[in-house]
Amino acid sequence: MRVIVTGAASGIGRAVAEMLGTGAHRLMLTDRDADGLRAVADAIGSAAGTCVTDLGDPECGDVLVAAALAHMGGIDAVVSNAGIIAGAPLVDQTIEQFDRIYAINTRATWLIAKAAHPHLVASRGALVATASLSATQPTPGLGFYSSSKAALIMLIRQLSLEWGRDGIRCSTVSPGPTYTPMTQAGYDDTERRAQREAMIPLGKLGMAQDVANAIVFLIGPQASHITGIDILVDGGMSNNLMPATGSGTGQRASS
Repeated sequence: MRVIVTGAASGIGRAVAEMLGTGAHRLMLTDRDADGLRAVADAIGSAAGTCVTDLGDPECGDVLVAAALAHMGGIDAVVSNAGIIAGAPLVDQTIEQFDRIYAINTRATWLIAKAAHPHLVASRGALVATASLSATQPTPGLGFYSSSKAALIMLIRQLSLEWGRDGIRCSTVSPGPTYTPMTQAGYDDTERRAQREAMIPLGKLGMAQDVANAIVFLIGPQASHITGIDILVDGGMSNNLMPATGSGTGQRASS
C-alpha cells in the first residue's frame, strides 16, 4: 500500500508508520517535528518519504498530497492522525485557540481528504482518522478538544456516505487513555496513572501500538466491507460510567 500518515514523528502516528514500515508499503510521513520525522523515516528506510507541514495551514492538503504523489506515484490510504490539545475551561479559552485546534483536529482531515480524493478513487482506497473517547464523553478542561473530535467523527461519517460509491472507505479510531509523548507527563505521575487505570476494565492504559493495530486493520484488505464506523480502543472504559457512579452490585473482584 501507498499510505500518507500525519503526526508520524511520535505516538500513534509513529506506531502506525513503524508497523507499516515492516511490510511492502510506501509511506509519506508528515509532522511539524522535522527531527523526529527524519528519525522515524531513517529507521524505516527508503520506503518512507517525509514532508514537514503545519496542518493548520489551509494549503496543507495540496502540499502533502503533491509530496505523496512525487514519492509514491499514488495513494491507497490516508491515516489522518495528527492532533493537538488546548486545556482550559471554555470560559477562559480564546478565539485563536478555538481556530487553531479545529484547524488541526478537524479541518486538516477534510483538506487532505479533498486533495487525495481523486487518487483514492483510482485506488478504491481508505481514509482513517484518529478521534478520541472524548468525542462522545465530555472531558473537563478539554472542551475544544472534545468538540473538535466529535466534529471529526461526523465529518468522517459524512465522507463515508458521500464517497462510498467511489469505493472509498472512511472510518475513525477513538483511543481512550493512551500512553504517548503527548500524555506522558500526566501518566508518569504514579498516583494519577493508578487512578486512571482503576477506571479501565482491562486495568491498564492503552499504548500507541494498540491504536495503531486498529488503524492498520481499517486501511487494510481485511476491512474491505467496513466503512463509516468508529472503533473504540479504550480497554472498555466507555462501559464504566454506571460502575463509576456506584450503580450496580456484584462485580467480580479481579483474580
